[in-house]
Amino acid sequence: MTDKQSEKLVIAISSRALFDLDESHQVFESEGLEAYSKYQIAHEDVVLPPGDAFPMVEKMLRINEQLEGAPRVEVILLSRNSADTGLRVFNSINHYGLNITRAAFTGGESPYRYIAPFSGHLFLSTDAQDVRHAIEHGVAAATLLTSSKKTSGLEQLRFAFDGDAVLFSDEAEQVYKRQGLDAFAKSEREAAKTPLSGGPFKLFLAALHSLQNEFKGRECPIRTALVTARSAPAHERVIRTLRAWNIRIDESLFLGGLSKGEFLKAYGADVFFDDQPAHCQSARDHVATGHVPHGIANDVD
Repeated sequence: MTDKQSEKLVIAISSRALFDLDESHQVFESEGLEAYSKYQIAHEDVVLPPGDAFPMVEKMLRINEQLEGAPRVEVILLSRNSADTGLRVFNSINHYGLNITRAAFTGGESPYRYIAPFSGHLFLSTDAQDVRHAIEHGVAAATLLTSSKKTSGLEQLRFAFDGDAVLFSDEAEQVYKRQGLDAFAKSEREAAKTPLSGGPFKLFLAALHSLQNEFKGRECPIRTALVTARSAPAHERVIRTLRAWNIRIDESLFLGGLSKGEFLKAYGADVFFDDQPAHCQSARDHVATGHVPHGIANDVD
């Protein structure tokens, strides 16, 4: 049986991002693996509460209902659980009616190595080490931070992205970090007509753009936004880069250093991706936030 996996938008997600597993994880932390396994098996018929990525996954899967033919969106479960302890996760998936059928249970090892065979465009996890491994192997990935943010209630799925080191390479950000704002502004003016190289989320954005194009002439269930600390004159290179990639962003916010949280709330983002830990901590008070461990802001000495 063949499956045209390459034609799908595929999101790989960890069980702790999809469901709230804090209670059972505390058992693991305090009592060890054996106690955790016994706890999960004893509670395998107890439905897990939704996690921070649950609303986004629901919206993603509903997109298939609006398109004819084979499903165009797939969600893959990647879990450090064993298949035995992971039964509770699949029972919860069935309870909520989520159409998730493919999974990898890795028995404590990092599951990042299975993202590529599943043709994943994005990996979301609460495990920072797994996410960093994925980024290092060329996969768009983010550590989902726990958020008190409630869902916006919008049917439309709204993604928001930082620019440098997320959608774009961190070449411009390196200039800013090492030489300061004036050198950054001068460099970007001089390179305004030279497209930036792609960052870790370029291919994911391209896949979203391709899916959006299938809704031409009718309301699209996906909306995208660039939310960047850049301002004029550094905006020109960003606009020309997206034009060179032939990718459309629905909204672009050039904030000139203003805090992003209130703008993300006003936009109604389901999830925001940023490379800067400080920006992520601020944004998580307003929207679900994924930290992208890429670029000079995340260099580890």
